[in-house]
Amino acid sequence: MRGTRVERALFARVAWRIVSTPHDASALDEARRRRSFAVISHPDAGKSTLTEALALHARVISEAGAVHGKGGRQGVVSDWMSMEQARGISITSAALQFEYRDCVINLLDTPGHADFSEDTYRVLSAVDSAVMLLDSAKGLEPQTLKLFDVCRHRGIPVLTFVNKWDRPGREALELCDELLERIDLQPMPLTWPVGVAGQFQGVLDVPTGQFVRYSRTAGGATAAPEEHLTSEQADVEVGEAWTTAREEYDLLLESGGEFDEERFRDASATPVLFGAAVLNFGVRHLLDLVVDLAPRPEPREDVDGAPRPLDGEFSAFVFKVQTGMDPAHRDQVAFARVCSGVFERGMVVTNATTKRPFATKYVQQVFGQKRSTMDVAYPGDVVGLVNATALRVGDTLYSGKPAVRFPGLPQFAPAHFAVATPSDLSKAKQFRKGVDQLGAEGVVQLLTSDLRGDGAPVLAAVGPMQFEVASHRLEHEFSCPVKLDRLPYSAVRKLGDSSQRKIVDAGRRSEVLDRADGTELAVFEDEMSLRILLRAHPELELESLLAEG
Repeated sequence: MRGTRVERALFARVAWRIVSTPHDASALDEARRRRSFAVISHPDAGKSTLTEALALHARVISEAGAVHGKGGRQGVVSDWMSMEQARGISITSAALQFEYRDCVINLLDTPGHADFSEDTYRVLSAVDSAVMLLDSAKGLEPQTLKLFDVCRHRGIPVLTFVNKWDRPGREALELCDELLERIDLQPMPLTWPVGVAGQFQGVLDVPTGQFVRYSRTAGGATAAPEEHLTSEQADVEVGEAWTTAREEYDLLLESGGEFDEERFRDASATPVLFGAAVLNFGVRHLLDLVVDLAPRPEPREDVDGAPRPLDGEFSAFVFKVQTGMDPAHRDQVAFARVCSGVFERGMVVTNATTKRPFATKYVQQVFGQKRSTMDVAYPGDVVGLVNATALRVGDTLYSGKPAVRFPGLPQFAPAHFAVATPSDLSKAKQFRKGVDQLGAEGVVQLLTSDLRGDGAPVLAAVGPMQFEVASHRLEHEFSCPVKLDRLPYSAVRKLGDSSQRKIVDAGRRSEVLDRADGTELAVFEDEMSLRILLRAHPELELESLLAEG
């Protein structure tokens, strides 16, 4: 087999780690051990199942919850919200940190549904690579394409895992052709399926040229046993399916599919693996590939474009805020990606947004909903800062001098609007606390208007399912059921000149809404209403916002 180039590249990286890690670990040494990546895909491609399978292979859980909850086992570790478990979809991103081989893995599971794209966008700002999950029967789906575009825009290298090969699906060559034709991403297979989709026997392991045969376990609850056969043994024991797999791989190799690490790192090509996450087939290959090939943390640029050295003073940025992970305490957790230096629990850092100190007394390592105290963290790690009510998404934290601030995270242009009011007026205090919290987390964008006052805020969302999440959480976490009256707006622009506010408010189908960050949003019933107002008032200054996806 022609896998020698891959073998040399992987061996060189493993050997380098073995000889270069001293006993007295520094920020640079520890950063080399970090692998921070996100799992992205269209809904129902199997992200949460894959996340759990990876944790199973790393031996941080002993038994997979198997989405179906067989035998009373615990549900998927990354889908901990009650709505997620009831609907079987990911609604919020989840962070899982664990060790595998000699590395520390920071894995972020993301929502696949388009309505929660903003949450996924934030997560992609905090990782160094991504695993793109494809359904073997569906290939590239709309939301996958949108998320890949974000990865390409940010220069994030992508690993591709073709999932559900245990079920009937498309041909492997056809799926690889789709990557090249639709998104100009050269596939570089590192495993190749033996057996068509639905008749999965194992994979051709490209670096070694061996056949890896899998055995099923009861309900996919434990890691699938693997048997390694030489090519000659596979010829005898597997026969035609093995021969076909080798011929298909050779065809792809001749069309430019040979592994090239530089092309992976510049995001113009993707390593491809095949498997079935629900059976834990092919998952070990993926986990090993993350360790061997995924980028390590690199210096992150601040707002002025200057890279922050990994071994400089501590710095981090907040990419997510979450409340309700521990219903008994109702605490708020701010998730921060460490960018430089060594973080030690108890240190006092500065919030670059407010210029105020923030004490880090309560810091936790997060594994889905489960948490444990974290004493130290290094570049690439994700830390959970507890009771962090003073922190917001996009805040930069740092220690020492000079001060640093990383670029903020843009908010998507909302497309749905609704006025929220408490169903029970005696619960106005809980209502106010709840909507403020949801706005801080980014569950919805929180807007106010001169027409309605603070008692009837406007919730704005990229997709309507965000309203369902907001209503559910207000009722179950804050004991405050709400009424949502939808507003007829679908077009939104940023008002460039505050003095022109009256022009928009005077329109028949438009008004100005204020966002918490001071942004004034001009909203219109539709694009036609916007154009009519612009024709009547050509002096009106309006700016576009970041669109979803």
